[in-house]
Amino acid sequence: MKPIVRRALADDDILRAIDYFVANAPEVALPFVDAVEETYRHIQKHPGSGSPRYAHELDLPGLRFWVCNRFPYLVFYVEQANKIEVWRVLHSHQDIPETLQAE
Repeated sequence: MKPIVRRALADDDILRAIDYFVANAPEVALPFVDAVEETYRHIQKHPGSGSPRYAHELDLPGLRFWVCNRFPYLVFYVEQANKIEVWRVLHSHQDIPETLQAE
C-alpha cells in the first residue's frame, strides 16, 4: 500500500471540522476523526475507487474523492507513483469547484 501524505490544507480542513464539532456537538468529534481515518485506509487499499467527477469538471487529472462514512465530508486525493496525496477534506455542502479552484 502507498502511504497517505496530507497537504497542509487537508489538515486545516480537518482541524476546522473538529473545532466545529467540539463547539456544537462534542460527542461526534472523535467519531469524525475515526471516519476520516477509515476513509484514508479505504483509499490506501482501493485508490481507484474514488469518484473522478471533479477531475473532469475542473480539469484536474487524477483528482478523486471518497465520502466519509456517517459524515458529509469528501476526501479529495491524487494517487501518485509512490504515494497518495490528500488535497482537501471538504464538507459536501461547500462550493466544491470554487474551493478547489481557489488553490
